[in-house]
Amino acid sequence: MASLGELERSVMDVLWTNDAALTANELRDTLAVRDGSDRVVATTTMLTVLSRLERKGFVSRSRDVRPHRYRALLSREEHTAELMHEVLAQSTDRAAALARFVGTVSEGEANTLRRLLDELAPR
Repeated sequence: MASLGELERSVMDVLWTNDAALTANELRDTLAVRDGSDRVVATTTMLTVLSRLERKGFVSRSRDVRPHRYRALLSREEHTAELMHEVLAQSTDRAAALARFVGTVSEGEANTLRRLLDELAPR
């Protein structure tokens, strides 16, 4: 999965927190309000970012309405899990990488991992 630039991450943050699909202008306006910035991204810039995100497989575009509406293809959690898998796949020693990761989690996160692994175990 391709990495995201700063503006792309900001756009994805807005899409992940909205249930409805948004237009480029709605995204632009939401970012301006959220960031409290006087600097507003140009609509053409927003459309370019959305086009890149669509090519990378992060967003889908509704072409049957004008203006086009965009929505995230994966939830934030699904995206995070894909990134974790991608990084793990790059390791030459997956067991060591997992051990290192597990050694850094909090007690609560460890309990969550235990519970999730128990749910996966065959009965």
